[in-house]
Amino acid sequence: MRYDLNLLPVFLVLMEERSVTRAAQRLGITQPALSNALTRLRTMLQDPLFVRQRYGMEPTEKAQELAPVLAAALASVDEVVLGQQDFDPAKARQQITLAANSYVEFALMPALVARLQQAAPGIRLRLIPFGADLADTGVMSGATALVLGRVANPPDNLVVQHLMDESLACVVRADHPTVHKRLSRLQFERLKHVNMVPPGRLRVGLFQALERQGLRREVAVSVTHFLAIPDMVAVTDHCATLPSLICRRLANDPRLKVLPAPVDLGSFPVEMGWHARHRNDPAHRWLRGLLVDVVRDLAAPAA
Repeated sequence: MRYDLNLLPVFLVLMEERSVTRAAQRLGITQPALSNALTRLRTMLQDPLFVRQRYGMEPTEKAQELAPVLAAALASVDEVVLGQQDFDPAKARQQITLAANSYVEFALMPALVARLQQAAPGIRLRLIPFGADLADTGVMSGATALVLGRVANPPDNLVVQHLMDESLACVVRADHPTVHKRLSRLQFERLKHVNMVPPGRLRVGLFQALERQGLRREVAVSVTHFLAIPDMVAVTDHCATLPSLICRRLANDPRLKVLPAPVDLGSFPVEMGWHARHRNDPAHRWLRGLLVDVVRDLAAPAA
C-alpha cells in the first residue's frame, strides 16, 4: 500500500485538537479540506481513528497506538529531507505558527516582525496563545514551529533554548502625588496595584518573589494583557510591576514613569522550544537565529 506522508501532520494535529475545526485553523486549511484528509487517513490506516463525542472527537485505541510511532516517523523524514534543503529568506513564501505568551507578544514580536519585513517579506506569522500547557500549542507534534515564553517540564521530543533572563520594574503615572524619583518599600505597600495575570507562569513567579521578600501588595484591579495597563496607570495613583523590557517601552509614554522595584524581585527566564524534528530544518534554524538576534538587541542596555 502507498502511504501519503502529507496526511501525517493532519493526523497528529487532530490528535492534539480533537476537533476538525480547530485542526483546520491550526493547519491553515479549510474545514472541508481537513474533513477530506481525515477520510483519506481513515482509508489509509483502515480505522475510524476518531469517534465523535459531545465535546469533540475521541481517538480510537489504534489512533492512540499509532500517534507516537507516526510522530517519530515524520521526525525521521524531516531530519533527512529538510536537512538537505537550502533556504533563502528573501524568496521564502510560507506561514509559520508561533505559540507565544502575552509578554513575548508585547515585548518581542514587534521587533521580530520588523526584521521579517526586511529579510523575509514572504513569511507570514500566525500567533497562538501559550499559557502553561504545552499540549495546547501544537509544538509537541511539530505543527507549531516554536513555543516562546517559560517552557517548564518539556517532553523528551522538545528542544529548549534559553534566550534571556528578564527582571522586573515598577510603573506609576508621571505626576504621581506621592511617588517621585524612587519608590520605597513603604510606598509600594501603601499603593494600590494593577495586577497582570496572564495564563502562563509569570503570575506565579511574581507572587513568589513578593512572598520571598515579605512584600505586601494590595491589588485594585487584575488584567489579562499588558496592553490594558498603561492607560489604567496613567489615570490613577496605582502602580504596576512589569517586566523590564515592557517598562522600557512604557518609559517613552510621557504620562508614565518607570522606577526600580523597591527590592530585588529576581528574574524569570525567557525560552523557546521546538520539536526535535525541526532541528535540521534550514528555515527553522534561520528563524531561531533571527529570534536570538532580536532578543540580544532588545536586551542590550539602553543607550
